[in-house]
Amino acid sequence: MFFSIIIPVYNRPQEIKELLESLQNQTFQNFEVIIVEDGSTITCEEICKEFSSVFPLKYYVQRNTGQGFARNFGMKEAKGDFFILLDSDCIAPSHYLKVVAENLQIRRLDAFGGPDAAGENFSALQKAINFSMTSLFTTGGIRGKLPDPSKYQARGYNMGLSRKAFEATQGFVDPNKGEDIELSIRLKKLGFKLELIQDAFVYHKRRNTFWTFIKQSYSFGKNRVNVSRFHPEAIKLVHLLPFFFLLGIFSLPGLFIFRENLFYLGVFVLGLWSVGIIVTSSIENRSFFIGLLSLPVAFGQLLAYGAGLASESLRKASKG
Repeated sequence: MFFSIIIPVYNRPQEIKELLESLQNQTFQNFEVIIVEDGSTITCEEICKEFSSVFPLKYYVQRNTGQGFARNFGMKEAKGDFFILLDSDCIAPSHYLKVVAENLQIRRLDAFGGPDAAGENFSALQKAINFSMTSLFTTGGIRGKLPDPSKYQARGYNMGLSRKAFEATQGFVDPNKGEDIELSIRLKKLGFKLELIQDAFVYHKRRNTFWTFIKQSYSFGKNRVNVSRFHPEAIKLVHLLPFFFLLGIFSLPGLFIFRENLFYLGVFVLGLWSVGIIVTSSIENRSFFIGLLSLPVAFGQLLAYGAGLASESLRKASKG
């Protein structure tokens, strides 16, 4: 099996270097790398030249079209029989490609998605964001801890598909608006076998500040509604939970005035949830500070996602 690793990049040369270093250290070495510079003003061309003698590497420059179309371009130029898509802010553990190759062959997969994790050298905020994005307390557990791997919807930061699957779908159709989820659903509808490979995780750096993470979460909520334009079944109960969380938080003042008993019940439930976040994150990250930091991060994520989903739903409804 020969992999083509497709990496779109926008103004992130240092992150590309870290990712390429991690690919250099893979135990499975039958691959090529394709870098698509998507309209960057700060390019990674010199860094790519450093690695071009280490493994087969192709470097392309195009005008900015969005990461989905950049990935499509890369897959059209690829020689591999299976394409792996990684974001530029990821780092692959040394066993990553070996795990992918073994699972593709044993499970006869046409496509896959893998989870993300935080590295030991990540900042406290990056670890708090990682916890929020992967915890069952925030519905994030669906990203990589599903009991049924066939229910997984792959994310563009860490996913792959066969050449045959790409030729049947032509890849992504709606860049930067949940295009990875849309493609996952479309692949399954066409009969391709896509599953989660839980051990094929990457360290996902997420170059976020708190406020950019909130804005990103808001976009995620909007994107889920956008995907429902193509696949009405894309919005499930679990995706509505952040909206109910948002509704519950904003209803607390009214409950205090009109239904005081329900107000205290809501505060009690919110308190239990908060303690669960702090304790679980503190244990997972071996840091009480990260546990405390995880609370506002998780709080903000749910509120922003719920707000994004609500605003895009209203906009969609107003257009008929």
